[in-house]
Amino acid sequence: MLDAVNPRARHGDAPPEDAIPREPPATLEAFLAGIGTRAFRFAETGLRQREDALDAVQDAMMKMLAYEDRPPADWTPLFWSILRRRIIDMQRRRRFRLTWLSPAPRHEDGTAVEWSDDGPDPVRAHDNREAYARLAEALGELPARQREAFSLRVLEELDVATTARAMGCSEGSVKTHLSRAREALQRKLEEWR
Repeated sequence: MLDAVNPRARHGDAPPEDAIPREPPATLEAFLAGIGTRAFRFAETGLRQREDALDAVQDAMMKMLAYEDRPPADWTPLFWSILRRRIIDMQRRRRFRLTWLSPAPRHEDGTAVEWSDDGPDPVRAHDNREAYARLAEALGELPARQREAFSLRVLEELDVATTARAMGCSEGSVKTHLSRAREALQRKLEEWR
């Protein structure tokens, strides 16, 4: 298992992902406020451009406002499904226009632009950024369905049924895509561990 990806993998006393109870937020606004950062990271790995990821998340959140009357238990799979479809639409539009994905932003001297971090421990912050960059790069090399299954199941910690609903496929397909994604990521990240 990927220790860098799933921190609970190192702790034998951690409960399984599906056993962690999550109470739905009381309002849709609270739900959207709590999911924004994770949704951005998910969109950014799929779109590889910060501005496009921000647009996709904003569009998904706006569409969610139409579902405010739905029960809070439906919000999570519904939101991820909407965001996933928005990402796919943007990818198709980009391919149609024949524009290639640009590399990560760089300074004039060729060094990569770093995300700002006000964390107290610079060494740990650097290691976390490096781990996230390697994971994002490895995730970007996966087929789309494997990347989605991994992001929703491992990074977002959604259960299999919710992930299947968000991806629009069977639970067996989610498990297959997740298994293949984990194998590929382990191979790609083995040297870094």
